[in-house]
Amino acid sequence: MTFDPASYVFTQPSAPTAIRASTVLPARRENVELRTSDGHRLVGELAVPESGEIRATLITLHPLPTHGGFMDSHVYRKASYRLPALAGIAVLRFNTRGTTSPRGTSGGAFEEGIGERLDVEAAVQFAVDRGLPNRWLVGWSFGTELALMYGATEPVASEIEGAVLLSPPLHRATDKHLAEWAGAGKPLKVLVPEHDDYLQPDAAAERFAAVPQAQVIGVDGAKHLWVGEKYAGRVLNEIVEEVLPGALPGVGTVLPQEWDGPVATAHT
Repeated sequence: MTFDPASYVFTQPSAPTAIRASTVLPARRENVELRTSDGHRLVGELAVPESGEIRATLITLHPLPTHGGFMDSHVYRKASYRLPALAGIAVLRFNTRGTTSPRGTSGGAFEEGIGERLDVEAAVQFAVDRGLPNRWLVGWSFGTELALMYGATEPVASEIEGAVLLSPPLHRATDKHLAEWAGAGKPLKVLVPEHDDYLQPDAAAERFAAVPQAQVIGVDGAKHLWVGEKYAGRVLNEIVEEVLPGALPGVGTVLPQEWDGPVATAHT
């Protein structure tokens, strides 16, 4: 059965609620479908602020589907739960070709990051067609490869502001792709866990030195999958600081950790 985001049941607590991993804040959520230029139907979800201005848009590219990555990978799920309400940010999540999640299965089959170029293009075009503003790619692990390989060239480059990378392995993405980002001049924020399985902060800083505008941030104690609310929260704060400069003023400020309004609980 395909998961329906309208099934969340919101209640109004008598006091502010601590935001936890399963806390879902109000947003307008809908199941969406993307169509690739080679004829595949990709399933996804769009979450936008319940009211008010959409200040930025995240187009999320998930980790490796052959190793459990999908649109519901936990950082992206939490982004969709929180960021529309807390920061006015729209979050587009989708399964790349051949990937399955509770939302459903996208058409096609895994193509090692090659055919997925058309998936990235379809997602960006969807956001453009919906009029979603201030569009950013957010890639995690395999998703960083897609962002690096296809984000700095057309037809994607002119439609996005930049990218945020989580745990880039730099396996498929090469120096050629880094050179394309350097040439494009678009912002690139790179979050690298201290204990990453593939590329750790010092090595990442060396590789990304080829992109003058890249900001490489090592995150102490974190691992490749950003397990734990401490690390997931750090990622969300870093994303908001990048796509909405000044939205979290001051040093060390973070997104609200309590919500005074209706909430739902996700059952994963």
